[in-house]
Amino acid sequence: MDRSLYGYMLVMAGVTYLIRVLPLTLIRKEIKNPFIRSFLNYVPYVTLSAMTFPAILTATGNVYSGLAALLIALFLAVRGKGLITVAIGACAVVFIVELITKGFL
Repeated sequence: MDRSLYGYMLVMAGVTYLIRVLPLTLIRKEIKNPFIRSFLNYVPYVTLSAMTFPAILTATGNVYSGLAALLIALFLAVRGKGLITVAIGACAVVFIVELITKGFL
């Protein structure tokens, strides 16, 4: 194994450790600013969305079926449908769009 790879791994481990430890050591008292509190409350949702969104578009055979499934899932979710209904609707749309793009329908 290349010696520089160990260096990269060490730097990566150090940065990951610092990101997790610095807030614990630098912020001792409770955060009372409502803006910062609301910002910190949304961080997990934004991070999950940023990781999930590209995968939605690229997980299928083409981008169009992923985009169609995303739009249907958003529509069903906004209408208040349950998780199973949204997931089945998105899967059905991907199946239909894939059949259309492959020329089976």
